[in-house]
Amino acid sequence: MKVLAIALNTFREAIRDRILYLLLVFAVLLIGSSRALSLLTVGSEEKIVKDIGLAAISLFGVATAIFVGVGLVFKEIEKRTIYTLVSKPIVRSHFILGKYLGLVLVLAVNVSIMTACFYGLLLVKGWADAAIASAVFLTLVELLLVTAIAIFFSSFSTPILSSLFTVTAYVIGHVSWGLLMLAERVNGLGRGICHALYWCLPNLERLNVRGMVVHGADVPLDQVLTATVYGVSYTIIVLGLAMMMFRRRDFL
Repeated sequence: MKVLAIALNTFREAIRDRILYLLLVFAVLLIGSSRALSLLTVGSEEKIVKDIGLAAISLFGVATAIFVGVGLVFKEIEKRTIYTLVSKPIVRSHFILGKYLGLVLVLAVNVSIMTACFYGLLLVKGWADAAIASAVFLTLVELLLVTAIAIFFSSFSTPILSSLFTVTAYVIGHVSWGLLMLAERVNGLGRGICHALYWCLPNLERLNVRGMVVHGADVPLDQVLTATVYGVSYTIIVLGLAMMMFRRRDFL
């Protein structure tokens, strides 16, 4: 119940943040104007509309997770409300989990609105298919992981540094395949380090099937399930680390 109370309070505070509405409106406008943009580019209109729509849902979801997530803990410290919370019989891990679930609820609402607008556009054009749902679902799983990373860094760092670290982790997560290519060019310890980093760092490309959907390829169910298990497992690990760091943080 304490976790739920913190989550609901976090959700109410987050939806009052004007930046959420600005991001959401901009994303919806981008999705709605994707057809007009497709007319100005060379290529299949259907592919371009799907590509822009899915990319908008992903990028603006990530922006929400980062801009809101990195400030959740810091705001409590800045307002000094954290001292009241930690003095009560509230486990610090419950505080982190509640903050995380509150932001996840915000993301779920935003993604639902963007997806509804996107599907509406696709239905009008007759381009809607089940593969879109798979891409959006895995995008949401990716957002769960990015949110956990943002919460982790915010548990011990400032918002600016947390934003920088989270953006860096997001970029690395989508180019981690380059570590395997680098490993082929080095020997000895360097190769071992590249392989270790590849397996330890988040591989967000495993959650990215947008290219397959845009080009009309079917997304196998087992691929979706495997990617989901990977994303959720990694999220649990990162949240566990965030709770551990927050428990050790001294507010005195």
